[in-house]
Amino acid sequence: MAVNKNALIRYKTIDKCLQNNFRQWTLDNLIEAVSDALYEYEGKTIDVSKRTVQLDIQMMRSDKLGYNAPIVVYERKFYKYEDENYSITNSPISNQDLTKLSEAVSFLKQFQGFSHFEELGSMVQKLEDHVYTQKTQEKSLIDFEKNENLKGLKFLDPLYQFILKKEAIDITYQSFKARQESTFTFYPFLLKEFRNRWFVIGKRQKNEGIMNLALDRIISVEKSSKPSLTDSNFNSENFYKNAIGVSVSPNLKPENVLLYINHKQAPYVLTKPFHHTQKEVSRDHYGVTISLEVQHNFELEKEILGLGEGVKVIAPERLKRNIKERLYDAVDVYETEINDKNLRTISKRLEYKGFGILNHVYTKRDIRKLKAKFDTYIKQNQEQAFGMREVLQKLPELKAILFNKNFKKLIKSIDKNAFLAKAIYFDKSPQDNWYVTWHQDVPINVQEKIEARGFTSWTNKKGVISVCPPEEISKNTFSMRIHLDDTTEKNGALKVIPGSHNKRLNDEEIKLITTNSIPFVSEVASGGVQLMKPLLLHASSVSKVQKRRRVLHLEFSSIALPNGLEYKEKEALFNRS
Repeated sequence: MAVNKNALIRYKTIDKCLQNNFRQWTLDNLIEAVSDALYEYEGKTIDVSKRTVQLDIQMMRSDKLGYNAPIVVYERKFYKYEDENYSITNSPISNQDLTKLSEAVSFLKQFQGFSHFEELGSMVQKLEDHVYTQKTQEKSLIDFEKNENLKGLKFLDPLYQFILKKEAIDITYQSFKARQESTFTFYPFLLKEFRNRWFVIGKRQKNEGIMNLALDRIISVEKSSKPSLTDSNFNSENFYKNAIGVSVSPNLKPENVLLYINHKQAPYVLTKPFHHTQKEVSRDHYGVTISLEVQHNFELEKEILGLGEGVKVIAPERLKRNIKERLYDAVDVYETEINDKNLRTISKRLEYKGFGILNHVYTKRDIRKLKAKFDTYIKQNQEQAFGMREVLQKLPELKAILFNKNFKKLIKSIDKNAFLAKAIYFDKSPQDNWYVTWHQDVPINVQEKIEARGFTSWTNKKGVISVCPPEEISKNTFSMRIHLDDTTEKNGALKVIPGSHNKRLNDEEIKLITTNSIPFVSEVASGGVQLMKPLLLHASSVSKVQKRRRVLHLEFSSIALPNGLEYKEKEALFNRS
C-alpha cells in the first residue's frame, strides 16, 4: 500500500510517543505531537483531526503496512505499546515493499560502472543483499563491517534533516576529556564517517574554525531558535583532501611523509592506500617505500601504529619521534604489569629483610610527567629542590599520576590500613657529591609538640613524648622512594644491611654490623620504587658519576594518630601530605 510522506511522519511520531513509557499518552496528546512534527517538517500549520490519528492507530495495528503494532488502551483513555520494546522501525518489510526495493535495486545497478556513480557500488550491494535475505529468509551472502553497539546512530537522521534545511541546533555534548556535559548552539555542515564512526562537522560561532563532534558523545539534539549560518568557504572535498580521518588543521600545510613497509605488509598497503596521495617511491627485496602528502594528525599516527613492526617512519623527524615514543610507551604498559605473586614476594621481603625493590611501577610517560611538573614548579617558585616538603600540598595534581593502580595495589598488599604521613622531594644535581654514613631512621609517634632545647627534627627522640618504642612503631610504618632517574652504585644508590630493622642499635653495634656485613646496593630503574622499614641500616654510596638523581620520598603508617584521630581524618592527612 502506498503511503504518503505526511502519513509516514504521523506513524513515526506516534511510534516515538508510545516508546516513551515515562509519560501517559491520551489521544489529544498524540494529536498535538503529530501536529508539532508536521509543522517541523512542512514549516506550516497542518490541521490534524481526531479521526485521522484514530485511523493512523488502526492502520499501525493492522497488517496492511506490516507493522502489527501492539497498541492497547488502558484506563479507557491512555495509549501504549503492550510490548515496551516494540517499534515500527523494527518491523519486517512487507512483500509489496520488497518488490519495490527489488525494482529500485535493479534500477540502481544500471548505473554501476559510470564514474559519477562509483560511490553507489557498496550501497547497491548492501540493498540487494538485504532484499535477498528478506525474500528468501536465508543467511546473508555479504557480511559488511558493522558495529551494532555503536552509540549515537539515532542522531544520524535528525542531523541529516537539520543540515538539509540549513538549521542551527542546540546540542548537548560531552567529550571524552570533559568532566561534565555542556549545551551550546552548533551550525552543522556535514556528516562524515571514518572507520565505522560518525562525526558531524560544523561551527560553534561564525568567527570560529571548523570542528568535528563524534555522534557517540552527543547526548541530545534540538532545533535552535537562532538563525542559520552558512559558510560559503567550506568545501568538504578541499577541507579533507590533505588529511587522513576527521582531524584537520586548516592552517597546517601537508608534509611529505616517507614510510618503509616490510614485504609482509606491503601488499595490504599497496592495495588499500592510506591516502589518495600515496605513491610508491622505491622497493627492494625487503619491502617498499611509499610517500604521502598529508597533515600530521592523530589518525595518521593511528594508521601507522596499526601496522606494528611492519612499518618504519623515515620522515619527517617529528613524526618518527612520536611513533617511537608511543611504541616505547606501549611496551611500557606491559612492563609495568604487577601480578599478585610480585606483591606477595615484596611484602614478605619488606617484613623479613626490611627492604624491597620493585621496578616498573610507573611508566616512562608517568615519570616524564612527574619530572616536568616538579621542574616547572621549582622554576616558577624559585624553591629549593632538595628536601622540598609538603609536596602534595604544593602540587596536588601529582596525585593523579602517583596514586595509580600499581601504587594502590602495592600499598594494600603491605598494609591495607596504611595512610600517607609525609612526602618529600629530593633532587640531587650533577654538581652535588654528598653522601650519608651508616645510620638508622628512628620513627616516633607523638601526642604533642614540646619546645625543647637541642630538638632539631621530628625523627629525633628528644623533645617529644613518645607513645611507644621505635621497634613497635616500626612494625606499622614504612617508606617508599619513587625514583625518577636511574639510580646505580656509581650514582649514589643506597646500601642497606638486610634484616637490621628489628632493633634500635647503638653506635658500637652499628659499627660492628656494617664492618662485618656485605651490604646490598639498591640499584633502582627510573619508574621503580624502593621500600624500606624505618630502622633498616643504610648509607648512600659516594657518587662516581655526575648524574642527576631525583627521588620522591613517601612515608606511610597505620598506627593510631595522636589525640584519637579517626579514619576520615587520616584520609584528610593523606590528601594534605
